[in-house]
Formats: sequence, C-alpha cells, structure tokens
Amino acid sequence: VQLVESGGGLVQPGGSLRLSCEASGFDFENYFINWVRQAPGKGFEWISQISSGGLMTKYADSVKERFTISRDNEKYVAYLQMNALAPEDTAVYFCAQRCTGTLKSGILQGCDWWGQGTQVTVLS
Repeated sequence: VQLVESGGGLVQPGGSLRLSCEASGFDFENYFINWVRQAPGKGFEWISQISSGGLMTKYADSVKERFTISRDNEKYVAYLQMNALAPEDTAVYFCAQRCTGTLKSGILQGCDWWGQGTQVTVLS
C-alpha cells in the first residue's frame, strides 16, 4: 500500500488549496479513503472520509462546509478541496486508509496505512 499526498503550500487566510492523494498497491476502488491532519504541537485530527464508490462523504465539524472530499477511482486519486482557509487549518495533512474513531468530533483512534503528509500553512 502506498499513499502519496501533494498540493500543500502557503496560502493567505480565506484562500483555497486542493490536496491530492495518489494511491497504489491495493484495489483503491474497494476502500474508503480518509484525510487526517496534525497541527503543530497537537494530536491527529480525523477530518474527512469518502466511501469506496464516492457516494458517501463525511466531515468533522471543524471543516464541514469548507472542505470537500472526492475521488477518481479510474486514476486512483483522492482529493481534498479546501476553501475559506484559516490559520487554524495550518497542519500536515495525510491521506490514510482504515481509520477508526469519531469523525464528526475529529477524534482519531488510528489508521492502518498513511501517506507521508503534505504541509499546509495558512498565513496569519
């Protein structure tokens, strides 16, 4: 299993970024995909999940209505569109597989597979 994130960077408050997660080594179309983030000095926060077919999406309250998760099963890529970014969104963002916890509250117990992460910095 390999997950490779890209698309992070520096952005002004109110700006947007789109993260990508390229997958390989497993049947991507059969697995839910998750986005998790870790802000400086804080624990991991589970922020979004998309079902294998892409019909079901879920978000933590902290990002709901600002972030949109999607996927392209033909390309083996998942995306996280992030709008209205704020300094508190500064974090390393990871895509991950097989996560457990309470997503609505952002609580993460763990994930089986992780990418290496991509840094998102929202200037303050």
